[in-house]
Amino acid sequence: MKEIKRILVVSKLSKECRKAIDYGISLSKKYKAKLYILHVIHDPLAAWDLPMMNIHPAREEYKRIRKDIKSHLDSIVSLEMKKGSDITEYVKEGNLIDEILRVVEKEKIDLIMMLAHKEGRLEHLIFCRDIEAIIRKMPCSIMLLKEDFP
Repeated sequence: MKEIKRILVVSKLSKECRKAIDYGISLSKKYKAKLYILHVIHDPLAAWDLPMMNIHPAREEYKRIRKDIKSHLDSIVSLEMKKGSDITEYVKEGNLIDEILRVVEKEKIDLIMMLAHKEGRLEHLIFCRDIEAIIRKMPCSIMLLKEDFP
């Protein structure tokens, strides 16, 4: 069995990702592994940038929420680093699959941890394809975490 030395937690800068980060920290301590956290940013309002719609207030609110969540997650990581955990954070903007693959190849990741997204019909078309593509393309093991895990 291959040893787990490098763990990547994928975060989409949501409140639910806190659970994945906590689980990643716990697992990295158990295996004495280096932990990488990748925050992938995607502006969901970018596709709505139509001339007749004034979405500027919504875009500013989205940026504020994203900044608050990032600040909260950074405080968790900072606290763990002070306790001696070996953690590297990346913040990337772009395609989820491409950004994950770049970090996996660069850092020689052994295990990816990410939330298994509960979806409705529309979300199934978007997120399910991402997870399936990640599973097919990644050269390492993947652990999907349910949002309601303990």
